[in-house]
Parts: sequence; structure tokens; C-alpha cells
Amino acid sequence: MKNKILIAEDEKPISDIIKFNLEKEGYEVITAYDGAEALKKALSETLDLIILDVMLPSMDGFEICRKVREKLSTPIVMVTAKEEEVDKILGLELGADDYITKPFSIRELVARVKANVRRHEMNLASENSATEIITSNNLSIDLMKYEVKKEGKGIDLTVREFELLKFLAKQKDQVFSREQLLERVWGYEYYGDIRTVDVTVRRLREKVEDDSSNPSYIMTKRGVGYYFKGE
Repeated sequence: MKNKILIAEDEKPISDIIKFNLEKEGYEVITAYDGAEALKKALSETLDLIILDVMLPSMDGFEICRKVREKLSTPIVMVTAKEEEVDKILGLELGADDYITKPFSIRELVARVKANVRRHEMNLASENSATEIITSNNLSIDLMKYEVKKEGKGIDLTVREFELLKFLAKQKDQVFSREQLLERVWGYEYYGDIRTVDVTVRRLREKVEDDSSNPSYIMTKRGVGYYFKGE
């Protein structure tokens, strides 16, 4: 069965080019040209990835991302304007898995699509793997159920936040640079800004730490990178 991708892009020539190239790679592609249509299809179709432009008529990409994340973990690649750094950060804050800036190369976009679809499939496949739970103090990470609990209370993480936490927790006390985390957690040679890691770490700390400014789990090794503190 082909992987199905939704392209939410109001500029039809751009949408057509993306659609053509993804279909050439073997994907099934559906399109939406405004926000309301994009949200409807995102929630009603069984999708493997969403390419979501920030600027859409009727409802912008940020609102769509937020609403999709309330219900689904489908990978989302946000498309932002090159000069709008804030768009990238906000997209990640709302739960987007990746972003690409206009103008972009089709080769780069296809690489991002392949990597995110592959990671999503691996996440789904892990549901059939043996149960493994990582614990540290009052934090527990269920690798099979993709659940994180603190003092028995569930914590809602995005797929990318969970992947980062899992990666660090499985290798306690080992320090990884931002570049290493981009490659190992994001799953491919990342084209984006390494500050993507900082944004995700900050968001993760706000959810799992008692005091995000004085963390107990996700630690910073100044000038090097990040690590998960062992018990």
C-alpha cells in the first residue's frame, strides 16, 4: 500500500510540482488549497504525512497544526517564508516535526518527506515490540506505548519530543552535540538550523521538569550539548 501525503498549499503551481515529484517517488498524494479544506482532509483521511504551508486562506497553518496535534501524531512538515524565523519556532512549538523554507529545492523536500515517513512507520512498528520502560526517579518512559508519566501522571509529548527524550534516556549521562542529535533523532542529515534542538529541549523541559530553568533530567553540558542525567 502506498504512503498517503496531504499537500496543503494555496499556490497551485507549487502544489502541482510537489505532487508530481512525490507521485514519481511512489507516494499517493492528495491536495488542499485552503485551511478549512486542509484541516478536514487531515482529520478524515488516513495520512502518513502532511506538508503544511503557513500562509493559507481561511485558516493558517499554525491553527491547523494545533488542531491536528490535538487528535493525531501524523508527521507535519511546515512550509515557512525564508525571512520569518519566528514561523519556524512557532511551528515547532505547536508540534510540527520538521520545517522547510521557501524557496526550497524539491530534492530537499523529498528527502525530508522520506525521512519523516520512515520514522513514523518505525514508531508505529514499535507498538509490536517488547515492552520496555525506562525509569528515572519519578519519571517513567514507556517505549512501546509512547507514554511518559511523572509521579504516575501522564505527560503529553509530541512525537519529536518523545523521540528526543527516549534517545537521551536510553544513553544516560552520554553527552550529544546538537548536530549529533539532529542526525540521530531527526533521522537524517538535517538541513535546518541547529536551534531546532534547543527549541525542542526547552519545550520538553517545560513538560517534564519541576523547574525548567533548573533541570533534573535533561542537562546541558556547556559548550558541548545535552544529556539525560542518570539516577
